[in-house]
Amino acid sequence: MPLTATRQDDDLVRLFHASLVWPLQLEPLATDGSDGRHWEIFEASQGSHPWRLIDDEFTDDPSQFEERHYREFVSFLPYVQRFLYGEGRSRHAAPDDPPGNSPMHVFRRKDITGLRLTLRKGQVPVELHIVHLDLYFFHDLDLVQLNLEVRANDLPLATARDILFRFGRAYPSGWEEGGEGLHNVYLAEWLNVSGEVVARSDAERREKYLGYVSQHRSPCVSEHWASLLRPLVLAHSDEPGDLRYRLVEYQRMPIMAFLAVDRPRSLRREDWVRLGLATMLHPDETLPVNEPMVIDFEKRFCQDRFWTDSEAGPNTRFMSTGNAFTVVGDAASPFFVDGERGVLAQFRHQYFLVFLIAHLHRASLLVFSEVLVDAVNDLDIRNDISVRRFKRRIRANFETFLRFTHRYWFHELSERPHVQAIFRLCSDHLRNDAMYHDVRDEIREMSHYLDSDSQRRQSNTVVRLTVITILGLIATVTTGYFGMNIIAFGEGSILERAMHGLIATTVFIALVLFAVAKSKRLSDFLEAMSDERLTFAGKFRALWGVIGNKER
Repeated sequence: MPLTATRQDDDLVRLFHASLVWPLQLEPLATDGSDGRHWEIFEASQGSHPWRLIDDEFTDDPSQFEERHYREFVSFLPYVQRFLYGEGRSRHAAPDDPPGNSPMHVFRRKDITGLRLTLRKGQVPVELHIVHLDLYFFHDLDLVQLNLEVRANDLPLATARDILFRFGRAYPSGWEEGGEGLHNVYLAEWLNVSGEVVARSDAERREKYLGYVSQHRSPCVSEHWASLLRPLVLAHSDEPGDLRYRLVEYQRMPIMAFLAVDRPRSLRREDWVRLGLATMLHPDETLPVNEPMVIDFEKRFCQDRFWTDSEAGPNTRFMSTGNAFTVVGDAASPFFVDGERGVLAQFRHQYFLVFLIAHLHRASLLVFSEVLVDAVNDLDIRNDISVRRFKRRIRANFETFLRFTHRYWFHELSERPHVQAIFRLCSDHLRNDAMYHDVRDEIREMSHYLDSDSQRRQSNTVVRLTVITILGLIATVTTGYFGMNIIAFGEGSILERAMHGLIATTVFIALVLFAVAKSKRLSDFLEAMSDERLTFAGKFRALWGVIGNKER
């Protein structure tokens, strides 16, 4: 059965690029006392998996340093450059202050080179070439981001929209009557260099997903995604592995798309809305013209700085809903499809990093919030061990949040207006600023609670020490007035003196322990004694409350 026919013969996407940026939360390392971080343990096990660490695409040899890398580097502000590429290297650097590396660690696998998608049952499969397949780890963050970049040529526009809607789903959201997964691709297959199938999706295994959710109260990831991430394994699965992950958001993965089409200005407004909202609107759904997101589409989701109706203009439209970022331009424009200096190069470098950072912010904040919720859920105030564990987790989360704020949290990435505008457009739709303030307030409230609890405990300790000091003051003044030789304990045999010392020590210890045990009530008694409005009988009742073990 052929693919769905397009409206016109020229409705083709001459060049299609798409990148998935899938954030996942990493579980704390199960190995107690391990000094390694997630990425270090991942690197140490490289012999058992195909992922390989790459520093970056920069090189010390200027002859091999490409212009697109230079343009990427200078697009960002210095503090963002230090985050992405590490600190500057100098021959005159102080020996006790070596240059810092980037807190971002990238692993790449090259054994999978193709992706074959059967979008709907009975359709001809579409083959996409895999450009990059990377994993991004970050210092101090229990987070990893998967980046899958694919490309294809001469796709029907309807097929491209269908790919954007169906591709990049971690698990099926339901099932059709025929048994195939709802809203996801009918079949996804990873292909190696020889064209052989390495792994395939299993959305049709309905009982697998139902049983997993029923047993673990957590969604199960489709097999083709699970196989791609190994040796990372799903947190609640029975599969062995030290590095475990859990989903941070909904099953729909954030996606970027680059579409080079013939005569983009001939596209109707409905086409633009469907392209910009491709991840939110079902391809077969009638356009909901009364939806606010459709009515205000240009105002809310479009950045039209370069959408100029002229022969010289790039005629390029940028659209972002937060979870999706789409760039559409003229396939006949050399500047638009230039992979070294044009919009395509910017899409794969500058705009990719902008999108990556925006979703790093959101995913990190969701992880911080998840840690707080998990810590509160595990707290049992009747169990001292649980209370101490709760305090350690909250303080550690607070320290990590401070490092996140100073190392990763940016409001401005670039002085280039369009790069900064795209970042703000993505970040605003993701509500990153509001989420940051919410998480910061939650962590501060937890920190204030721990501080107030510590102050309360210290106050109680001071009260007890004050009571003991007052009682000790009475004994000290008395012995000082009469002298230390009221009873000549210094005379007699060694045995008698030892017995006297032992008895005295025992009595004093008992008195101190009694004072500690009754310190709260003794404190109340001392407060009653200092109250001039209280009668003598009332003060005596306060003393009797201490002796008689009764509350006032």
